[in-house]
Parts: sequence; structure tokens; C-alpha cells
Amino acid sequence: MSGSIEFGLYEVLDKRFRRCANGDVRLEKLYGDCRWAEGPVYLPAWRQVVWSDIPNDRLLRWDEASGTVGVFRSPAGHPNGNTLDREGRLISCEQGNRRVTRTEHDGRITVLADRYQGKRLNSPNDAVVRSDGAIWFSDPDFGITSDYEGHRAESEIGARNVYRIDPHSGEVRLAAEGFDGPNGLVLSLDERQLYVNDSRAGHIRVFDIGEDGDLGGDRIFVKGEGCRFDNIRFDLDGRLWAAAFGDGVHCYAPDATLIGRILVPEPVSNITFGGPKNNRLFITATTSLYSLVTPVTGTHRVAFRAGHAARPEKTP
Repeated sequence: MSGSIEFGLYEVLDKRFRRCANGDVRLEKLYGDCRWAEGPVYLPAWRQVVWSDIPNDRLLRWDEASGTVGVFRSPAGHPNGNTLDREGRLISCEQGNRRVTRTEHDGRITVLADRYQGKRLNSPNDAVVRSDGAIWFSDPDFGITSDYEGHRAESEIGARNVYRIDPHSGEVRLAAEGFDGPNGLVLSLDERQLYVNDSRAGHIRVFDIGEDGDLGGDRIFVKGEGCRFDNIRFDLDGRLWAAAFGDGVHCYAPDATLIGRILVPEPVSNITFGGPKNNRLFITATTSLYSLVTPVTGTHRVAFRAGHAARPEKTP
């Protein structure tokens, strides 16, 4: 690793990051009136970003064509992470409602998971969808430790785990355990590995995905070294990008070397790639949504092939 070189927005720690720093030279602030922003996801069909303002119990929506911001849903169950399936439906982790849901094209909400072995989940945090329709989600206790980002409650499960929703039966199965605070998730480019950020432990772990969807071969990919990670994303060249609370956005080479940082004026929570070319990085940081157009391209958006045997939400 070479010495640190700063170029305003970028901190180059390794020459391999110089190409990544050849994009926008400043952050564009798209919105700045959140209480705590997380969970950005880009909706290609609508050219919009939907993200969570957790304490304010709402999902917000930024429109790329007009630059306007509006409320997508409120109340929203104190949502955290959001992603899409192949059909472009929104998958949300609702901390306050302690469940994972899917927003159908007509606006109905379908509950994908709210219990494991008959016990209520803690507070789902982040989710990732594989091309066969399987969904993995993290379930820390962040939403039940206080009333700030959910509702104070005791854990019924008594542990903080990662689960898998079967794409055919809708069954919720334990995928991995032994976490302090499982948080951001991302699949490798070939979908054979699942990366899990354990934010309280201060490291990102990587698991091999078996033929049956079970996780094995657990190992630490990278340690935070004084910072706390939140969500994580890959680009098409195999670099891992990590939202590092209080330390901007980190970029790791495939060999796990920290090669550079994007410097952000507020503590960063989450990141995602979007835009027509999937090369615009959207960043949620404390009260704000930022973006910058980069010379790298995010991984391909998920391809959804199988329907879920999920339970529609009952309406009064």
C-alpha cells in the first residue's frame, strides 16, 4: 500500500484506487432533512431512489428526472434496508414491524417473513435477493433496544442471526448464527458467496453458499480497524465498497486491501449503485442523501426467477 494522497473528495491509499477516483470531484446533496437515513435502493423503471428515514418512520423517494423528493410511504414500520427483486418489487426490512415485506406493483404489502420457529424476529436490517429468488436477511436487535428506531422489546429468539427465505416454499430457515450485530449483506458476483457485515464485531465475514442454500466456510474478509461498517456493495471489477460509519465510504480490492476512501461530510450509513448505467453511487449519511457519478459500475441488478409462497398482509 502506498502513502495516503487526498484529492478533495477522494483519499487514495493504493494506486489501484486512482481509476475509481476519476469521477465527479464533488458530492451532490440531493436531500438533507432526515433524522437518520439508511437503505437506499435505485428503481430503474421509475428512475427513482427510495430510502428509509428510520426514526421518522417513513420511506422517501427522490426522482432522478425532476430532482424532487416526496414521501413514498408513512408510516412504514421504521424501515431499514431495501432492495429489489427481478420484477422490480421493493423488498423492505421493517425494524418496527419486525418483518421483511414486499411491495407489490399495485401497492399491496406482502409479508415474506416475520417469525422463525414461531417466534417473532428481532428487527430485520438488510436483505439480498439471489437470481433464483432466495432471500437472505440479517436480524440484529437494533430496532428493539429502544424506541428510537423501532419499539423497545425483548428478543423472543434470544440471538442475532442471518436467515434465508426459500424461493419456492417461503420457509424461513436459519442460515448462519454467532453474530454480535449482523448488518449489511451482499452476494459475490458469481452468487456463490454471501458477505455479511457484523457491525458490532467490527468485521465483514464471508460464507460459501451450498447447493441447498446453507452457509459454510465462514471466514473474516476484512476488519474495520477502528471504524464500524454498515452496508456493503460490489462493483463489476470485484471491489467491495463499504459504508464506514464516521469514516466515509471504503473501497477494498478483491485481495481485501483497503485501497481508498470517499470522504463524506456526515457519518455514512448506507450506499448503493444506480442510475441508467449503474455507475452513480448514492450515499445515505445521517440526515442526507448524496450522490456522485463514478467511473466504476455496480454489480448487475438481481434477476428474479421464482415466486414466493408468501402471506398477504391482512387488512382491517
